[in-house]
Amino acid sequence: MTTTPATVTVIGGVDTHKHTHYAAAIDDQGRLLGHQEFPANDPGYQALLSWLRGHGPIQTIGVESTGSFGATLTRALTAAGEHVVEVNRPNRQARRMDGKSDRLDAEQIARAVLGKVSTAIPKAKSGTIEVIRTLRVTRASAVKARTSTFNTLWGVMIGAPSPLRDELVVLTKRTLVNRCLGLRPETDDLISLAGNPDRMLLAGIKTSLRDLARRWKALDAEIKTLNKQIEALVRAAAPDLLEMHGVGVEIAGLFLVTAGDNAERIHSEAAFAKLCGVAPQPASSGRTSGRHRLSRGGDRAANSALYIVTIVRMRHHQPTRDYVERRTAEGLSKREIIRCLKRYIAREVYNNLPRPAAVAAPLEVVQHAA
Repeated sequence: MTTTPATVTVIGGVDTHKHTHYAAAIDDQGRLLGHQEFPANDPGYQALLSWLRGHGPIQTIGVESTGSFGATLTRALTAAGEHVVEVNRPNRQARRMDGKSDRLDAEQIARAVLGKVSTAIPKAKSGTIEVIRTLRVTRASAVKARTSTFNTLWGVMIGAPSPLRDELVVLTKRTLVNRCLGLRPETDDLISLAGNPDRMLLAGIKTSLRDLARRWKALDAEIKTLNKQIEALVRAAAPDLLEMHGVGVEIAGLFLVTAGDNAERIHSEAAFAKLCGVAPQPASSGRTSGRHRLSRGGDRAANSALYIVTIVRMRHHQPTRDYVERRTAEGLSKREIIRCLKRYIAREVYNNLPRPAAVAAPLEVVQHAA
């Protein structure tokens, strides 16, 4: 009597790096099938996938750092029809016992998927919301640079000779920048004024103030353009979110980035609440039961956005004001009421998140906004 060998179901694990990715393959019984390193480029992604498929039908592939080094690989594997799971932290106990190497890390990633320790579906990072995220990151960088530029301009102005300083120090921020933009140094060849230190100092400070003002203006114009692009994309992608009381373009864009292009990966409003750090955490032990504590995990930016919406509603939304009065009469503190409201608002945000069909807003809207 002959027996037919059972089909091997493959589970992959990939330890991602800047220039290379290291892959390991195990079967559904946990046996190591092989491991190999691949370059982090398009041919390397195809070679990695072909290598995994060469061991048998693939069940799941675990990928580390799907938001950074593994983002492009994740897109390639998902586009090829494979089920990808995000693995953020290898097993620390196994690392202490067995040591650390790319091969061991890749194997532990695969075993985390096999043991259902890691089950999160990564963000798609391939649609309108990913564009919103990149524009928001760019704007945040520009805002930081603009603030730094003005602080530098102010510092230079404060140390300027008295006639120039006295003229500028009383001006408001934007007026100060515009006035500095119109400064005309005596000459751009400062070496020619070496014989007269006072004139050289005044010309040098005017040159610095003018150049800093030009930089501030350029960054300000860049930020305004980015604001228009972000607003157009957010309004096209999530009109329902913008209808919520206390939610504007900035807050809505933050919630969209938290959920990602594939919001369906968040299977319930409770899961979204946990993602935002507003789900109460059980804290019972022994004879103490029914106790909960505040969650310190999740996306802290989304948690902050929920707090802002809560404060706005507590001040300007009559149903929320009525709720606060009722709960206060029941003996709850303001902090406890805010926690309850954040949890409720998280549920409302989840119900208004765009689903795949609604997120497919045309990217040409960016060009029109610009």
